[in-house]
Amino acid sequence: MKRQLLILLFVLIGIPSLTKAQAIQKGTSIQVGGEVTSPFHLNNTELGTFKKTLVNRKDKDGNNHVYSGVVLSDILLKAGASLGKELKGPNLNKCLLVEAADGYQVVFGLAELDKAFTDRVIILSDEMDGKPLPAADGPFRIIVQDEKKPARCIKQVTGLFVKSTVK
Repeated sequence: MKRQLLILLFVLIGIPSLTKAQAIQKGTSIQVGGEVTSPFHLNNTELGTFKKTLVNRKDKDGNNHVYSGVVLSDILLKAGASLGKELKGPNLNKCLLVEAADGYQVVFGLAELDKAFTDRVIILSDEMDGKPLPAADGPFRIIVQDEKKPARCIKQVTGLFVKSTVK
């Protein structure tokens, strides 16, 4: 019995604990929720069931990259967010809060994501230049087409939450 406990202790000590960033790299899932009718967890497999879109974006050094991913509004529609014909009146005060593994957060108004309001494409990317995103950026990253500053091209996305700005 003592020997079994010692073996168990050595096994437990030998298993390193993961940081949130490492866990999201290994688990590769994003929580989609907030003020939606059908919250869910999005993983690589499920992401593959959506139509893929390509977006060109320059990095900070001016190099152009082609990102592949899913239009954010398509993901939000699956979750039951107020988009399309429902995006009017009180629903126009809703926004999308995007969270990253390191605690960084950005916000988009739902109208910024809806095809009826804008031609700008904002995707949840999992590939850059035909390869999986680098570990420092992925496994998921928001890419905003044609935005002058990359501040909302958030890396290591862990959550997408629809929120109301009115209480």
